[in-house]
Amino acid sequence: MTTPIQDKAHCCGEGNPQELEGSCISSGNDTNEQADSCSISPPQLNMEESFPSPESTNQIRYRIDKMDCPTEEYLIRQKLESMKGVESLEFNLMQRWLTVTHTLSTPDAITQALMAIDMHPVPMLATSVQVELNDKLFSISQRKWWLLGLAGVAATLAEVIAWTSGSDKSWPVMVLALVAIVVSGTSTYKKGWIALKNLNLNINALMSIAVTGAILIGQWPEAAMVMVLFTLAEMIEALSLDRARNAIRGLMEMTPDKANILQDDGTWKSTDAAMITIGMTARVGPGERIPLDGELTKGQSAVNQAPITGESIPIAKSVGDKVFAGTINETGSFEYCITAIQTDSTLSRIIRAVEDAQGSRAPTQRFVDSFAKIYTPIVFIVALGIAVLPPLLFGLAWMPWIYKALVLLVIACPCALVVSTPVTVVSGLAAAAKAGILIKGGVYLEEGRKLKSLALDKTGTITQGKPVVTDIVSLSGEESQAMRLAATLAGRSDHPVSAALSNHFKSQFTLVLEDVTDFEAITGRGVKGCIGNQWYYLGNHRLVEELGICNGATEVALNKLEAEGKTSVIISNETTPLAVIAVADTVRESSRQAIVELHALGIRTLMLTGDNDLTAKAIAKSVGIDDARGNLLPEDKLSVINEELSKYGTVGMVGDGINDAPALAKSSIGFAMGAAGTDTALETADVALMDDDLRKIPHFIRLSIKAAGILKQNIIIALSIKAVFLVLAFMGVATLWMAVFADMGASLIVVFNGLRLLRRKNSGRQCQ
Repeated sequence: MTTPIQDKAHCCGEGNPQELEGSCISSGNDTNEQADSCSISPPQLNMEESFPSPESTNQIRYRIDKMDCPTEEYLIRQKLESMKGVESLEFNLMQRWLTVTHTLSTPDAITQALMAIDMHPVPMLATSVQVELNDKLFSISQRKWWLLGLAGVAATLAEVIAWTSGSDKSWPVMVLALVAIVVSGTSTYKKGWIALKNLNLNINALMSIAVTGAILIGQWPEAAMVMVLFTLAEMIEALSLDRARNAIRGLMEMTPDKANILQDDGTWKSTDAAMITIGMTARVGPGERIPLDGELTKGQSAVNQAPITGESIPIAKSVGDKVFAGTINETGSFEYCITAIQTDSTLSRIIRAVEDAQGSRAPTQRFVDSFAKIYTPIVFIVALGIAVLPPLLFGLAWMPWIYKALVLLVIACPCALVVSTPVTVVSGLAAAAKAGILIKGGVYLEEGRKLKSLALDKTGTITQGKPVVTDIVSLSGEESQAMRLAATLAGRSDHPVSAALSNHFKSQFTLVLEDVTDFEAITGRGVKGCIGNQWYYLGNHRLVEELGICNGATEVALNKLEAEGKTSVIISNETTPLAVIAVADTVRESSRQAIVELHALGIRTLMLTGDNDLTAKAIAKSVGIDDARGNLLPEDKLSVINEELSKYGTVGMVGDGINDAPALAKSSIGFAMGAAGTDTALETADVALMDDDLRKIPHFIRLSIKAAGILKQNIIIALSIKAVFLVLAFMGVATLWMAVFADMGASLIVVFNGLRLLRRKNSGRQCQ
């Protein structure tokens, strides 16, 4: 039954593969109606809208270009959390987004509060994801580089004159130093003053205090050089952070802005992708990128789906197959029906999900953020004590101890520490997405390495989900004639087993099917029909038993095939069984390798299925799975997951159907198979595998292990550098400019270390 969506489009449902739980074959229509217009499955997008409308009375999202460090986040929190009507704040520093949930009639007060702390918020419209994704990427203007260069020259000259003259306080030195500080440090002083007014000790406040203190004690050249070096390091850090920030945006850039669309008069016209609606027909030539999601209506080709699924081998496409925006048409030309507008394409939803995942804090990031909140005030108090206590208590000289305190302030900011986790997490999320693995948050990226047990659905996960003929045991007469009769009856049925028989006959035999009359379904047993004035039967074991024609040879064949976990049907006439035909849901080749890799990672495997126990154990044995449970209903699968959780703590569940939803939700990490184009899987799964390759799960686990290692490395690097310079500061060895190098150098090290995940390839192999 079709439901009209537009004048040119109809919707057709598409069911999930069914479990083979018996051998009876039900009757169905022998013809399939062709729709006059393209048939599509309209988007059923239930996921939370990622871009709330500014007109909403309870939520608004801002883009804040100046918010790219936790120091800005803390400043915004201090300003907004105490405001009446503000309920919650959600920060995504990597994308520079702030989402405010409020009960105000208008968000004007929120906007004004952000302007007061120099954040310059820009409300994000809900009209298009594409608009945001195609924004000009962050860059530093040439003017800023020229000003920094001028400041650097002035600071260097101040150092040279001071060194040659032996005076740090001569007027040429002070003038040159002042020029360097004003040209390079005005922004830092402005942000530092705003932070101090709000009682926030961020890096800008600390740096402003340190430079001002250096000036007051007569260290003009060093004050100038510190400000120049700090500004340079900030600009380099901003550029390096943008590599992680924009890692996923490269996917959207591969989507064409225009598409060749069929017009009402039969001509083709290049049309903006944003203007194209569901139901239109597009044409794609060889070598072109596919602009929008759709379904082939004419032609055939091979399509490179790597941007969506991570598959390295092009996938053959013919009429009725789905294609995705951003993928590449390798060979032939084809026409296809648009099934999703630009902002609802699979690629857009992937990007939206990854960007939302970036906003969720991983466990390590939550720990680091909490640590940073108490770390900076403590260091500031310690620095203040170093500056005043030795001179007051022990009569020591003021200047050396104030200088030590200023050095301590410069290295006090935990920027390297707090920036290390989001960069690593975002790099991991982006690397996974490019491999066809959609991770719904940093918490799952970190938890993946802890998996001890993995439960897997059978049909559509370990197996293809499409039954095929595996054995033909001839009992009487020729095999070809028996298959011809079976295919003739199967052609009138729409049962999956019937489809397997028909497809096998078409591919293996050149015989022409005979005419069948008086076709009739026998409920729970099979079908019958008259062929050439003789009755023939196609059905299960019960049917031949009831006909009274089951013999020893038939029993032997049935017992053998059923012991192998295969579904068997018998073709017979009124007096004699002619052949036993076995049908099975074939195992994916990738499944065997995936299980080997999972075992190598120390993970126990368990198969859960609604099929019978014999089939379950046979499939599990052939693949190498540790345990198998059959005859399970959805609630039974949930019980097994609860049992596994009590034994192993961290348990994953892999499935592809609605019946797996309870188990997927209960598991520590739920993996959805074949999520490309499937809204439900993208919405509910913790990790979505965009194709049907189970090998992506061990790849995900290895990525999780690598990410966890880098997170630990970054924390150790950041804290170690801080500790070393704290000691050097106490010893009086460290200088202000050395402290700047230490602080910003640590930040750059952890950023580039985190970015290594973007270059990481799948260990030992490419996903096929």
